[in-house]
Order: sequence, then C-alpha cells, then structure tokens
Amino acid sequence: MTPEQLITFAVVAEQRNISRAALELHLSQPAVSGQLRLLQEEFGEPLYQRDGRGVRLTPTGEQLAVYAARLRDTWRDAHAFRDALRGLERGTLRIGASTTPASYLLPYLIAAFHRQYPEVRLETASGNTSDVVGMLGSLDVAMIEGPVGAQLPPDTAVHPWRDDEIVAIVPRGHPLAADPQETVVTLDALGAHPLVLREEGSGVRQIVERAFARAAVPMRVALEIAGVEGVKEAVRAGMGIGFVSAMSMRHEDSALCRLRLGPVPLARRFSILVPHVRAASRVAQRFLDLCMQDAAPD
Repeated sequence: MTPEQLITFAVVAEQRNISRAALELHLSQPAVSGQLRLLQEEFGEPLYQRDGRGVRLTPTGEQLAVYAARLRDTWRDAHAFRDALRGLERGTLRIGASTTPASYLLPYLIAAFHRQYPEVRLETASGNTSDVVGMLGSLDVAMIEGPVGAQLPPDTAVHPWRDDEIVAIVPRGHPLAADPQETVVTLDALGAHPLVLREEGSGVRQIVERAFARAAVPMRVALEIAGVEGVKEAVRAGMGIGFVSAMSMRHEDSALCRLRLGPVPLARRFSILVPHVRAASRVAQRFLDLCMQDAAPD
C-alpha cells in the first residue's frame, strides 16, 4: 500500500467514477485501475463494485475512504503550502534581537515586512546580546548590538548593519548638563561620578567598560540594572550617570539630558546574524534584504 494508491482511491471514492478520477489525477484509466487492483490485493477483499458507468464502494471501501480522504487532503495542503512558500505568501520567521534594536528598530521593520508579506507568521524573542547569541539555534535571523564574539556557531553569517552612538544620560539640572545641546564630556569627567550600568551580557555595557579600561579611568559603579528603561529610571531617581544608545533618547521627555562622549564619540555597529546560513529560508533572506536596504549609519 502506497500513498499514491490511497490518494487515487480517495478521488475514485469522491467521484464514484474511474474515468472522472483519472481525469482529475491526470492519469490514464488503466493506471487508475491498476492502482485500485493493487490496493484491493493489499486488503484482501473488494473495496468497490462496478455500478453501471460508475462504482459503488463496499462497506470496507467506505471505511477506507475516510482515511484515504484525510491523506489526500493533507497531500493537497502540503502542496499548497509549498507553493505559498515559493511565493512567500506563508511561512514562519523567527527573529531575535538584543534590547536596543528590539525596542527601537525591530517594530518598524516588522511593520514594513508585514505590509509586503501579510501571511508570514512572525515570532520574536529578545534579551541582551549574550542571550540572543545563545538563542541562535532556534532563530532564523538575529540582531545584536554588542561585539560579535568567537562563540558564534560556525555556520552563522554576520552582516554589519547600522552604526549607533552610545551617550551618557543625566537628570536635568546635573552639574554636567549646563548646556545639554553642546555638552561633550570625557571619561575622566564621568569617572568622578557614580555610574549606572546595564546587566552583564549587555552590548552597551561591554562597550562602555572597554572604553573606560582603554582610558585607564576607574569606574564608580553605583548600580547594575537590566534594560534600557531600567537605566533611565535609575538615572531619574538620582542613582548616577547612565549609558544608553542615542536612538533610545529620540522620544525622551525633558527629564533627562543626553551628553555626548568625547573627544571621540563612543560608537558601535549593530550586526545581523543569519544562523545555519546554508539552510536559510527564503523568508529569512527577504527579511535580511529589507533590513539591509536601511543599513546606512543612524
């Protein structure tokens, strides 16, 4: 018994006519009859009887027709799904993003992608850079903000994406924020104040710690807290000076002031990772193409 025999039987049971079933299946009538004969031999008893110009199912045939119809419908659905994927009408895209791109870039990209491919199911996951790298085995595309480490799986493609600037933030009225539109502060100046850092594994934290280490400036860490909004709230509460992506301050109210770090700005580059690149899906490639259209510095 083969799937083809069962599918043929399902169409014959539906049409109650071998000739019409042959036309629907794009087979010759002898080929259909041959498959029915082999299927009957498999069961050891008649599945149908000739009835004028058509056929009538036996009780055994009626029972088998239920299972055969299920198989035929599943077969049709699988073919329809294949055809939809070829046209990118359906499918699933699993996207991971570290905190900053997840909050300030990904929503716009998802909205643009959804307008082009509304039937593609989108699943998202976020965390800090280390978290997202750890998820790569279950993702199709990932966006990270920290340095690309050596811990990436060997079949992961890395695409440099967007530039971003790390800025210091202080409450309005802080001594370093006399003129927030023009203020550029050095790491030496910041080292004299308590600091608020992101949690371990954060891309922002990695860059800030490396910058202070290169400048040989000690850090007075007053608080470690998870997430960009956590850093902002701690700064508002007066816990110290925080560090965030400049893009996270685009819609910020006047309670916080942004200070550029100098004399050289503290910059970084976001990357897009495509794990298991040799088996990457078409939908993942389309999403990557969309992202790379907007790969100019922020």
